[in-house]
Amino acid sequence: MYIYSYNTGSDCVNIFINNKSGEPIYEQIYSQIKSQIINGTLSENDPLPSIRGLAKDLRISFITTKRAYEELERDGFIYTVPAKGCYVAPKNVELIREENLKRIEACIEEILSLADACGIGKDDVIEMVRFCMEENENVKRT
Repeated sequence: MYIYSYNTGSDCVNIFINNKSGEPIYEQIYSQIKSQIINGTLSENDPLPSIRGLAKDLRISFITTKRAYEELERDGFIYTVPAKGCYVAPKNVELIREENLKRIEACIEEILSLADACGIGKDDVIEMVRFCMEENENVKRT
């Protein structure tokens, strides 16, 4: 396992590479940087580590890092300035909303699977969600 931390000035890029994971390394880099952009850890126009520097520090192929960055750029999370490097792209609110909706749907599917395994019916699941939402609203008010 490799742990990488890069200080961008105002924020810090943290990447954890697990060689024992079945997930390809470029996907680990992609998903961790994307997650840090979506959750606000990385801000608009923050510089990212250079492709070569990141590859060297993680002891991986330059091609692996390049692929992760290319996919991040293709999906609109970063942009490249020739001879300068890669930076966090301005947030596309609709793209971020769509990503969060996908995450919510995945969580709902897991909840439904667990509820089914425990014999919990639809009405009980809905009641649990309502209760959690009310609790969350009460916490926000205080």
